[in-house]
Amino acid sequence: MQEFEITTEANALRDGQAGPVDVPGKRLALVRLEGKFYALENACPHRGGPLSVGYLDGCRLHCPLHGWGFDVTNGACDVRPDQPVATYPVEVRDGRVWVSFGEK
Repeated sequence: MQEFEITTEANALRDGQAGPVDVPGKRLALVRLEGKFYALENACPHRGGPLSVGYLDGCRLHCPLHGWGFDVTNGACDVRPDQPVATYPVEVRDGRVWVSFGEK
C-alpha cells in the first residue's frame, strides 16, 4: 500500500503554475497543469537549479539556471535523456494535494 504525505491545498497553485512544497525530508516541485497535479524532484541534475521556480512550456518544466526541460508527467529530460528527475504519484483528496514516496 502506498503511503501519501499531504503537501498543500489544491487551490495554492493556479493552472499552469509550479511551486515548491516540503514534505518530511524532501523539497519537491509541484505543478498544476490542465487541472492535474504532478510532483517532481526539485533539483535539476545539471547544477541543482530549483525546478519549482522554473517556467512551464506545455508539459515541460524548465530549470531557471540553464533551461533544461523536464516532462512533468514522467521526469524525462529533453537535453539529456540520461538525466531524468524522479516523479511521484499525486492524489487530490478533499481539496488537498497528497504525494506518495512508495510503499510502507
